[in-house]
Amino acid sequence: MVITQSASSFLPDRETLQAMGFDPGLRRKFEAGIEAGLLRDLHVVLAARSDNICLEYYAAGPDENWGAPLGDVVFDADTLHDLRSVTKSVVGLLYGIALDRELVPPPDAPLYEQFPEYGDLARDAARAKITVGHALTMTMGMEWDEKRPYTDPLNSEIAMENAPDRYRFALDRPMVAEPGTRWIYSGGSVALAGAIIERGSGKRLSDFAREVLFEPLDIARFHWSAGHDGVASAASGLRLTAPDLLKIGMLLLQKGVWNGRRIVSEDWIRQSFTRAIPTEDGLGYGRLWFCGDAPVPAFDRPSPWYAGFGNGGQRLWLMPHAGIAAVIYSGKYNSWDAWITPTRVWREIILANFLKA
Repeated sequence: MVITQSASSFLPDRETLQAMGFDPGLRRKFEAGIEAGLLRDLHVVLAARSDNICLEYYAAGPDENWGAPLGDVVFDADTLHDLRSVTKSVVGLLYGIALDRELVPPPDAPLYEQFPEYGDLARDAARAKITVGHALTMTMGMEWDEKRPYTDPLNSEIAMENAPDRYRFALDRPMVAEPGTRWIYSGGSVALAGAIIERGSGKRLSDFAREVLFEPLDIARFHWSAGHDGVASAASGLRLTAPDLLKIGMLLLQKGVWNGRRIVSEDWIRQSFTRAIPTEDGLGYGRLWFCGDAPVPAFDRPSPWYAGFGNGGQRLWLMPHAGIAAVIYSGKYNSWDAWITPTRVWREIILANFLKA
């Protein structure tokens, strides 16, 4: 196989791929995409059906840690990588675990009641309508601008990180829509969800994640970047290896059970994957998860998928109907077209070559 000297890949043999339901030519099609320059800036691709890896690829290239350059990195199964906003979807999962343990309020609880120190804001009748569920679906109705580059201090997430009080910043944005009626992408909403988890559990977000999610899944190494105030970024700060992020995906495909142990309720997963609101680009959004559908040769109609999306082309894709999970790490940070390559890998390589359920 010829890709680059700094890249490595693995696919099962043709017979094994065919037994897994994939076109035995999947290997060559993926190679051809790399060689033709159609699949650019990839750091890692790791995909599995059930417990079997169907594609494993590691390359080398420039990388960052929450915006700080790391130089050229040779990636492998042990390399931590930014999830960026895939972190949001992990926080959504953590909220469900905390709710199962009765540590946090249900989604219909008033949001501002969870932050009594901001009583002056809670007296606003429009804000009083906002619930925790609106934060989890990014439908709070408050102004938030993450369309600016993350190098721009006017980007709302960056402004929140630089603010003297991140929670007042997030709770004090101007109201621009009735809560529940409009999807506005907001790292601030996830910062609030993370704060509720910390307050309810009495633990730092990273410590709670270690106890209830990472250790049960045998995830030993991770890093969670924090702001100047020491608060872990619930919106974009988590770093995991690709195999460990794939474990989280497989947990969701297994309806919340790992090695016979219930980690999160099946009901929370179902509600998280239920479209609550359309996004600006024609997808749906559940509780911190994107929702869509895609054609798959193995099925007679497009099948639903769910995903966490992150700046630079980071993805955790899930298609429960096919039992497929895929992790994609990329290095095209802050680029408007960073979505192209991971979408091609998912739709044109993995799903298009899944022929038999």
